[in-house]
Amino acid sequence: MTNEWCGWREATERALYGPDDGFYTRPGGPGPAGHFRTSVHVSPLYAGAVATLLCRVDSALGRPDELALVDVGAGRGELLTGVLAALPAEVAARLRPCAVERAARPPGLDPRIEWRGELPAPGSVTGLLFANEWLDNVPVDVVETDADGVARRVLVRADGTERLGEPVDGADAEWLRRWWAPSGAGDVAAADPAPDADATGGAPQDVDTTRGPAPDADALRAPAPAPAPGLRAEIGRPRDEAWAEAVRTLRAGLAVTADYAHERGDRPLFGTLTGFRDGREVPPVPDGSCDITAHVALDACAGPSARRLTQRAALRALGVDGRRPPLALAVTDPSGYVRALSGAGAAAELTDPAGLGGFGWLLEPVGEACAGLLRAVDAG
Repeated sequence: MTNEWCGWREATERALYGPDDGFYTRPGGPGPAGHFRTSVHVSPLYAGAVATLLCRVDSALGRPDELALVDVGAGRGELLTGVLAALPAEVAARLRPCAVERAARPPGLDPRIEWRGELPAPGSVTGLLFANEWLDNVPVDVVETDADGVARRVLVRADGTERLGEPVDGADAEWLRRWWAPSGAGDVAAADPAPDADATGGAPQDVDTTRGPAPDADALRAPAPAPAPGLRAEIGRPRDEAWAEAVRTLRAGLAVTADYAHERGDRPLFGTLTGFRDGREVPPVPDGSCDITAHVALDACAGPSARRLTQRAALRALGVDGRRPPLALAVTDPSGYVRALSGAGAAAELTDPAGLGGFGWLLEPVGEACAGLLRAVDAG
């Protein structure tokens, strides 16, 4: 690692994906599961839900001769392995599973899984593209307001020491104005679409859709006060571009990403950049010793046909239910009751609105066939 000053995007790219000592690409490393639990690691129910969604995509596309499942940010292939185990044999026989991951292929992985370091070519995939906690690891620059309220790029060294650099300008400044500026700043706030309906087809569950009263004309004309010093933000433009590139790989089908997320008008005042190592949150030091992550502005990533909903609503629409089994089952089938109780506990963790259930899901169909697939059942 070099100890020269650079922006957080460059520093994170080197720290996570450096060819020799990157946190994710280091030979022999444990992968994400060695440092934090994603939904994939919590329970096979998550892979089962993705398998259910894949079957809906397959049906909507008319059961093509070859159906693709592209897992972007595949870790060590855990999600693809779980989906293959959960699929009906007829669907699995036509499936082309593909892992996109910059780390080397892990030993012992199912030989049916293609392993590649970059996305497939544009328009080459028919099926489902799924990215679980991928975008939060796409490196971004960090900005902080100085004593005059001017947003400046934060520079960092490999030991985590920071200083302020030049003011942000160009496309990055425009992204901040559009997607991170304080809510109520005229047309900027109006440009942010509300989350779409959930699987019930009604108002989104678990998502606050209130916008408050419209500002009056004088308020819109008044200049906004200068931001306070010390406010921080992450410039999500590289994630918008990465997601758009991922969606473009589809010829027809559905692209889904699930991640830590926040909405415009409710962005954290001091950003979300943090580190993880050995299951604990740690300071983000870009020396290759820890994961470096930041929450995702999924509303900025969303294309014109995209829908946003919570993981809780999405998984319920796919049959993941955290309700306890009836006590009567304990009398008629004690072992079945224990299994059902265990499954309900895992489902409850995946759908907890204060935890994983509060994650954002972004669904973007390519072609009309796969629009509205999660509206097919009641998310309850």
